Amino acid sequence: MLPYTFSTLCFAAVLTGIASAASVNKRQTITPLSSSQVSAFKPYSYFAATTYCPPSQTLQWNCGANCAANPDFKPVASGGDGNAIQYWYVGFSPSLNTVIVAHQGTNTSQILADLTDLNLILGPLDSNLFPGVPSDVLVHSGFAQEHAKTAETILANIKDALTKYSATSVTSVGHSLGAALALLESVYLPLHLPSGITFKTVTYGLPRVGNQAFADYVDQHDASLTHINNKEDPIPTVPWQFLGYRHPSGQVHIQDSGVWVACPGQENPSSQCTDGDVSLFRNNEADHDGPYDGVELKC
Repeated sequence: MLPYTFSTLCFAAVLTGIASAASVNKRQTITPLSSSQVSAFKPYSYFAATTYCPPSQTLQWNCGANCAANPDFKPVASGGDGNAIQYWYVGFSPSLNTVIVAHQGTNTSQILADLTDLNLILGPLDSNLFPGVPSDVLVHSGFAQEHAKTAETILANIKDALTKYSATSVTSVGHSLGAALALLESVYLPLHLPSGITFKTVTYGLPRVGNQAFADYVDQHDASLTHINNKEDPIPTVPWQFLGYRHPSGQVHIQDSGVWVACPGQENPSSQCTDGDVSLFRNNEADHDGPYDGVELKC
């Protein structure tokens, strides 16, 4: 992901974004998750971690401990090279009764992946891929370009998986850049799959993906989005709000104590949530990979 130290160039504007976030209703209730609610996310954490494996290993589902944690998973297809195209895979989870589509996060050793993150310009979604989405919905151009590389291939494989396993649910997961791609999938897939399919999105270390209209669109159309942030991970605070970016609702924040809390609304400014807990002076990029209930999102 984009180095957080770059934000020192925009300190005044960062403060503007913080002030804007502070206008959100601070009286919204911050709710701790129960141990069973936290545990329910663990399979998705392992699915997100598995995206860092080469696709040949993922398709054979023999890529080590992360795969072993979801032993009943049925891989259908995988691809990507971790550089020009992020790794991805599609398959079916009998225990969760859903088709899984997962995207790799940023491999900072690969320059093309870094350049994708650095393309910060907000632009409209491709009307061929996102028919009917309002023109005022704008997204990170680099994320949109990365999503477009595999959108139709992944969609075809999801359709195959839905048919093969008589499934009626699709779950998108990802970490970092992969989280951004998973969020875009959550907007894209309902436009191309038949009615009766339900959707769920679980992301980790999600950077901001689009503008206010995008966040509102997600809130209106994706009732089952959870974006989980770990402690002082700075990645969910970029790209910055002063550039026009805004997170949708659905944040879960892991506090330093290890307690997971649900943060209602968009950009909740509570000190128990990311906007109030992470700043230019208080951040730790090492928190980006986890652990998320004991799961590290890397190979």
